Amino acid sequence: MRKRIQPKLMLAFFVCFIGIILISKQYSEGSEKQQLQLTTSQSSKASSSTTTVSSSAKKQDETEDEDEDISYKPIIDVSGWQLPSEINYDILSKNISGAIVRVHSGAQTTAENVATYANGLDKSYKKHIEEFQKRDIPVAVYAYVAASTIKEMEDEAESFYKASEKYKPTYYWLDVEEKTMPDMNKGIEAFRKKLESLGAKKIGIYVGTYFIEEHSLTTDKFSAIWIPTYGYDNGYYNAAPDTDLDYDLHQYTSQGILNGFPHALDLNQLSVQKQQKKTFEKLFGS
Repeated sequence: MRKRIQPKLMLAFFVCFIGIILISKQYSEGSEKQQLQLTTSQSSKASSSTTTVSSSAKKQDETEDEDEDISYKPIIDVSGWQLPSEINYDILSKNISGAIVRVHSGAQTTAENVATYANGLDKSYKKHIEEFQKRDIPVAVYAYVAASTIKEMEDEAESFYKASEKYKPTYYWLDVEEKTMPDMNKGIEAFRKKLESLGAKKIGIYVGTYFIEEHSLTTDKFSAIWIPTYGYDNGYYNAAPDTDLDYDLHQYTSQGILNGFPHALDLNQLSVQKQQKKTFEKLFGS
């Protein structure tokens, strides 16, 4: 005959069973909560790591941008009219980033004067170049273009190059300010092409935007453009030129004063439309 289970014993068994179920449920919920917290923590750390990497990359980009914003001192252009005897090259060199020296004055010279020999060569170009280069100032050279025939253009280009090339200038510039031929485009191109055939690698043009428009000049074959726009011409930079021309160098005053020379100087600065570090390396790098 089966033994009958007492009611009290059944009740105790039922209570224990319910307790076990509740404890298991709490343990399961606790584990899920702990796992959720761990996942959230890992996601937060990953996000923080990504943010740190992004911040680092952004900081590097900002540093590179800052490298492009180096503050350059004025660039001067000088000729025999700036007498070497009046220049303290030690002091002046500390106040400039580069110099462009006139070597040839073109066919406008009909007789010897204070600044130029009768053959068109500048009287002071050697002294200027040597003194600036001694002080590690990068030097470019220029010639005033004023010939009236293709043959004269080529002859002046040859004279300009032969006088300049031994100094290894960073750039050769053509200074174009007056119409001396019916077709100035042909004359300028003859000068440029002759320079190139002789070995000049970097050839630029100095020309006013008004002159380009008035005489329908083209600048496409030159690797750099230098333009004069003075504003108030009070010795200071007033504003960027109002032009669509893709220029590299801006002559902003003819009345600049720098320590090391007692008279007015032409002052120039790199185009504000471009990365100045790259432009400086282009015009004055080796």
